[in-house]
Amino acid sequence: MSKQSPTILALDFDGVICDGMLEYFQSSKRTYQKIWGSETCNIDDLASSFYRLRPVIEIGWEMPILIRALVLETPETEMFNNWSNICQKIISSENLNPKEITETLDAVRDEWIRTDLQGWLKLHQFYPGIIDKLSKVLHSSTQLYIITTKEGRFVKQLLEQQGINLSENAIFGKEVKRPKYETLRYILEIKSEIPKNIWFVEDLLKPLQLVQKAADLEGISLYLAAWGYNTEAIRDSLAHEPKIKLLSLEEFTEEFAKWP
Repeated sequence: MSKQSPTILALDFDGVICDGMLEYFQSSKRTYQKIWGSETCNIDDLASSFYRLRPVIEIGWEMPILIRALVLETPETEMFNNWSNICQKIISSENLNPKEITETLDAVRDEWIRTDLQGWLKLHQFYPGIIDKLSKVLHSSTQLYIITTKEGRFVKQLLEQQGINLSENAIFGKEVKRPKYETLRYILEIKSEIPKNIWFVEDLLKPLQLVQKAADLEGISLYLAAWGYNTEAIRDSLAHEPKIKLLSLEEFTEEFAKWP
């Protein structure tokens, strides 16, 4: 293995490999309707705002809450600047349970997949060049892992539709119930690797910062996917995060030696 290539490449799924924005909104809309019932407003009219605000979401169950915040006419600027508090306020004031929202969202997806698999799959678009890159990695000595807050079964199904066959042991989804930095630690332990041999690509800054704070993970190469669900302000903030590199989609699809 060249020192210019990782032994292990760990990737987030949504916002790095796959753009599921259309599916996010439709699944969130269906979940919203199950929780809150009919509304006087047309939820479809909120789609463009939902797409713009998607970068504030850290965990899937927050997506129906985002629609709720839009229905309640919460200003977009306020949500960009203070989403966590707004989300928790809605949860508290409306006596909601994140676990129950998660179960409802998963049930919506399960039913959709069961009754209209092709329709569900069509709402997911893989970023240009991503599938070719994954195929090359799978045919190399670099080991590929997916670390995501999406259900692993959904990830596996979507990848298989594109001819990318990963074992269940290589996909760490929401069901593992642990932060991404702990999953990286686990992978390093089971593979008996050292941090400098693993590269991690994520489109959210917070998970990268948490890896950076873990002393035993120092040396992992950290990359923020510029094409994912983040904002220009987040990308600009990397000027103060020298150990986290901004990675373009073009760079991602290149040979590892050409990465920042």
